[in-house]
Amino acid sequence: MMETVIDKFKSLRLKNCALNLPAVLEQSAQKNLTPLQVIDRLLEIEIENRKKARIDLRFKQSKLEEKPTIDQFDFVHHESRQKQKIRILNLLDLGFIQEKKDIILIGNPGTGKTFLSKCFAYAATQNGIKTLFTTAMDMINQLVAAENDHTMLKKLQFYQSQELLVCDEIGYLPLGRQGSNLFFQVISGRHGKRSTIITTNLPFARWGDIFDGTTVATAIADRLVYNSEILIMEGDSYRKR
Repeated sequence: MMETVIDKFKSLRLKNCALNLPAVLEQSAQKNLTPLQVIDRLLEIEIENRKKARIDLRFKQSKLEEKPTIDQFDFVHHESRQKQKIRILNLLDLGFIQEKKDIILIGNPGTGKTFLSKCFAYAATQNGIKTLFTTAMDMINQLVAAENDHTMLKKLQFYQSQELLVCDEIGYLPLGRQGSNLFFQVISGRHGKRSTIITTNLPFARWGDIFDGTTVATAIADRLVYNSEILIMEGDSYRKR
């Protein structure tokens, strides 16, 4: 009879119920559980395992190579970090994703922009949120390659569909006309629909150096700034401490 029930669980894709049925029945005999309690325990196990599997999948899909958490961030390193500590901690509740808000981190290299963006991204994966971490150049290179092999719409949809897209290192290299237009399409498609995190070493006034002129730069900045949290990261490089 047990094998029949296990097979039925499997046919319904309740693999965790199938796997744990013998143990739960043994527990039931020891603790005199009711049939309803047995069913409840099996479903609880199924839900817990599915949640864990979803979180593991979200982390794998995110392309994060590490699992940074805010307790590793040195708020004492510079006063700008201390002044913004409450804002940063509040952002970790991920309410900005529900509100479709963007986050823009501006500062010199080594001031904590990338680390914080990874903290936000990792926290999102742990809440089962579809997340992708990428550098600006890698995203543009992927889109250019897709344009050449005629899979552009699919790749564009990939970047536009992420619930949280983290685009790191904007400003270290100019994107050129083609790259700027592709970046605009990603941001335009996400604007007001999904959250984007941007890290950049250049203030808005110099975004014309990144994108192909002030027209595209202004269009991109307007969309990002419209509903966003802007964090200015100051001080010397933490890596040189």
